[in-house]
Amino acid sequence: MTDFLLLAFVFLVAGVFSVPIATRLGLGSVLGYLVAGILISPVLGLLQVDVLSIQHFAEFGVVMMLFLVGLELEPKLLWQMRAKLLGLGGAQVAGSTLIVMLVAFALGQPWTVSLAIGLVLSLSSTAIVLQTLNEKGLMKSDGGQSSFSVLLFQDIAVIPMLALIPLLALPELVEVQHAVTESHGTEDAGHGMTLSLVAGLNGWQTTLVTLAAVALVIAAGNYLTRPLFRFIAGSQLRELFTATALLMVIGIALLMSLVGLSPALGTFLAGMVLANSEYRHELESDIDPFKGLLLGLFFMSVGAGINFALLADNLAVIVALTLGLIAAKAAVLYVLAIVFKLRGADRWLFALGLAQAGEFGFVLLSFTVANSVIPAAVADQLLLVVALSMLLTPALFIFYDRVVAPKFVETAGREADTFDEENRIIIAGHGRVGGLLRRMLSSAGYMSTVIDFNSKRIDMMGRFGLKTYYGDATRPDLLHAAGVANAKLFIVAIDDRDQITELTKYLIKTYPDLHVQARALDRDHVYDLYLAGCRDIVRETYDSTIRMGRSAFEALGIKTPNARAMADAFDRMDRKAMIEVASSYNPDIPLSENDAYIKKVNEVMGSWRDELEREMEEIRRAD
Repeated sequence: MTDFLLLAFVFLVAGVFSVPIATRLGLGSVLGYLVAGILISPVLGLLQVDVLSIQHFAEFGVVMMLFLVGLELEPKLLWQMRAKLLGLGGAQVAGSTLIVMLVAFALGQPWTVSLAIGLVLSLSSTAIVLQTLNEKGLMKSDGGQSSFSVLLFQDIAVIPMLALIPLLALPELVEVQHAVTESHGTEDAGHGMTLSLVAGLNGWQTTLVTLAAVALVIAAGNYLTRPLFRFIAGSQLRELFTATALLMVIGIALLMSLVGLSPALGTFLAGMVLANSEYRHELESDIDPFKGLLLGLFFMSVGAGINFALLADNLAVIVALTLGLIAAKAAVLYVLAIVFKLRGADRWLFALGLAQAGEFGFVLLSFTVANSVIPAAVADQLLLVVALSMLLTPALFIFYDRVVAPKFVETAGREADTFDEENRIIIAGHGRVGGLLRRMLSSAGYMSTVIDFNSKRIDMMGRFGLKTYYGDATRPDLLHAAGVANAKLFIVAIDDRDQITELTKYLIKTYPDLHVQARALDRDHVYDLYLAGCRDIVRETYDSTIRMGRSAFEALGIKTPNARAMADAFDRMDRKAMIEVASSYNPDIPLSENDAYIKKVNEVMGSWRDELEREMEEIRRAD
């Protein structure tokens, strides 16, 4: 017990102190965790800690992260991404594998070893890239979405890689491995048994079992989770709901492992199935802390796992291979970015962000050694290349932030500056909300400066003669360049809940004289924006719902003026109730556990329900 507590204390101390310092220096949390791991590496050595085992355990953070990503991605959105997923992802894996394979072959490795090395190093780090993109608010950009498509394809590609790699075994290594196995046969008897549902099955049987497992995940997500969570919610015990969420994620990961699929891929699929569930936000809030801690532990284990003795003996070779790998993959990615028409900063974000090797590289390298494909000495050096490339990734993102992105932002700022004297309205987001607002305002003679982060949408608008500026509207420097200091009205119409809230907070705090109108995604979001200080909040589906209610009244035989009066009465009461309840809302307490909020809602509902019903009845009688 003491050993466990000491180990936990060492990791927590390293993370608690290193990460805030790295974040304040603008280096990002990932680099902070990696540096923390490097710093505690000597301590772990003295304690004889098996860092690799910790790394394998902490990789479950990647599984949880992909489950949360799936919750944010509905199946129809994934279908819309199919071209990038198959085309861009497939081209990246094939292109990177070919380039690395040719280099390894030129350095004297057999073609089988070269191909295995190419496959291993073609993968990128899902953990580092997605964590960094989310931290920097770049996930919704074209570069972020393209990166996600490639990472998802890579997770899928691991499955055929695991099937192909054993076929590349070198005869001489097989003999050595066989001899080692025989010498340890008695010692290992009864140990190391691996459970599998597909062991001993032929190809078509394995395929059927695998498809059945995937179908089970989809069916359970669609038909079993809602009754289960409804049953658990009835207990009013938050810890039980958290335990159920963990049970679901771990169970799906276990099932995927038993049929030879990637656990991360399985939980991503489950998250996507639950994307429209009413328990989605509760699941996110329950899983997210575990995901964050496990990812932090994983990053620290990567830093701690660096073999500095081997690195010192082969410093020039390892560094050259690492930089060469990053350069080669970045070149392939940049070419693909051009082919798939990524533009501006997105092109560089895509190329630099995915240029490292990935955490699956540790798994595949161990797999290649166990299957007599890559010599152990070569694999040890490649492990260092993988670790160092991951260690350098935050530096690539810093380079993107401080060197690449400002050049493109400044370009957009100079164009936007020409509208400072004319446009007193700024619209952030030109999607289904911002685009309609722009048309409505311009039809009345009010010109606006519109900022959007989707280059394809901007190009399309340009073909219609509509000037839209590319950029991240949450960046203070871009807002300043767009003339926010002289604006009269700022309309927040982007579609990311957290970004809407943070941008609204920033605008109200920094520009108190600016009128801010914010788009709210739902009722709870209204309260978040209300607490942020915004008083012009519009629920994106509220007005259309009121209109549908009015239309329903008319369909039931009520005359149009009376149907409109009934809809107005409901609207008036609902807005009044929201203002009265707002003071009891606490964003840090889930609604189901906020007793003050529930009590206030019941009081308000009780007081105005009778009044609303009486008013409705009077209107119906007049009909």
